[in-house]
Amino acid sequence: MSKDRLYLFDTTLRDGAQTAGIEFSLEDKISICRLLEDLGVDYIEGGYPGANPVDTEFFAERRTKTARFTAFGMTKRAGRSAANDPGLQAILQSEASATCFVAKTWSAQVEMALGISLEENLDSLRDTVAAAVASGKEALIDCEHFFDGFKADPDYALACVKTALDAGARWVVLCDTNGGTMPSEIREIVTKVLAIAPGDHLGIHAHDDTGQAVANTLAAVEAGVRQIQGTLNGIGERCGNANLITIIPTLVLKPMFADRFETGIDAERLERLTHISRAFDDRLNRAPARQAPYVGASAFATKAGIHASALLKDFSSYEHVPPESIGNERSIMVSQQAGKSNLLTALARHGIQLAKDDRRLEKLLATVKERESRGYSYDGADASFAVLAHEVLGTLPDYFQVENYRASVERRHNALGEEVTVTEAVVKIRVEGELLMSVAEGNGPVNALDLAMRKDLGKYSSLIEDLELVDFKVRILDGGTGAVTRVLVESRDGTGERWFTIGVSPNIIDASFEALYESITYKLLKTEAAQQTTEEVA
Repeated sequence: MSKDRLYLFDTTLRDGAQTAGIEFSLEDKISICRLLEDLGVDYIEGGYPGANPVDTEFFAERRTKTARFTAFGMTKRAGRSAANDPGLQAILQSEASATCFVAKTWSAQVEMALGISLEENLDSLRDTVAAAVASGKEALIDCEHFFDGFKADPDYALACVKTALDAGARWVVLCDTNGGTMPSEIREIVTKVLAIAPGDHLGIHAHDDTGQAVANTLAAVEAGVRQIQGTLNGIGERCGNANLITIIPTLVLKPMFADRFETGIDAERLERLTHISRAFDDRLNRAPARQAPYVGASAFATKAGIHASALLKDFSSYEHVPPESIGNERSIMVSQQAGKSNLLTALARHGIQLAKDDRRLEKLLATVKERESRGYSYDGADASFAVLAHEVLGTLPDYFQVENYRASVERRHNALGEEVTVTEAVVKIRVEGELLMSVAEGNGPVNALDLAMRKDLGKYSSLIEDLELVDFKVRILDGGTGAVTRVLVESRDGTGERWFTIGVSPNIIDASFEALYESITYKLLKTEAAQQTTEEVA
């Protein structure tokens, strides 16, 4: 029996950007877009071109390979044509392949907030969809306040849905904008909408203000919608959006959904779910929620006692799905029962093949756990994991040794009497017995150290010419000025590849230096591997 296709629409970079305390840089957006592509969502909504410089630049080129690259915006203003609406034109002229326009569907909001007639609102909706379709882009409409609007004036809410579909919209998305609708109401209202609109043209966009965004989304799917909108780890305005990290494994692993529906997420992608969730939190510079469903560190953790005893006899007694199916691990008392499988998967990503009974695997597992207890987190720093693995397995080449380094920061007045800050770094590196010393100035100690390290690396200098530090994030792991600090560094090279390395120390400069050192080491590892592959092919 054929299954209905469900389409996953991620709005982390747009609606998720409304989260208090979160501001995405251009580099953040590019990096998160890669995570979403790895996850396998169908649509990535990247923001609002024309609304701010970051979003405009983000949409200056195509950022996705497989997912539909989607731009968000508003329907055209009443009283002007689509061709004469700058906001609409900025979206149509962007590199997006799909457009998602928000339209008010609650009659009271149309008249009060927009100050226009209900018919004018329908005209704007119709003209906007028609303009998007004419430009060759897929058109989606987010029906803002749909459920409240339906309860207040069902005829007008339905008229908005019908107008959008008649104009050529591929999807009409029903939004629970204030997050106050109950699952039973969602199911009932969606059923009534299906009388005028096919389910394979309807979507759901739920907010979590009553803690029911996931439940409301699943209720809408059961009722008949076939597109799901949500965000990574449920970020979003106020209490957040429907959490795709929770919804996806439910759809893929739970028979009541898996037997009826299919998504673009296969078993291999699902096994990366925990990694992607934690890497995203690292990108946001925050600690992952330990009790998050499916992916939390405590999601499959059991303390000693009768539960642990029963679990050892039958895992399903306290586990609703196998933890390894979403890349998480079982924790019984203090032992990590699924640790080896996770390590083998991570090693394979870096071309390192080990047998499960290889004794070195035990040593690597113990090393990872010990370092994680000190503050390291390798979910968001895969390059550092690769370096550590080679080191523990005895396969890390001895490229260079750092003899010592020094960084100084001086605030002083220049010749014009202006107060300036000058940073200088000195690094001594030994390459094949030769001691090399480099001095560099930067706009801060990390920048200066980065420049000094890469200034002279002897015979390896040519291999790192295209290496660039892209981003730098610091998180304090415990309180006080003497707290342990975790530094996450993002790097890239001329191939376009990006990677993350991590450093942990009570000293922020030392933690930064460790992350920089591992970034250079990883670059040398991957460059030599690429050269070896080329030689083998030749």
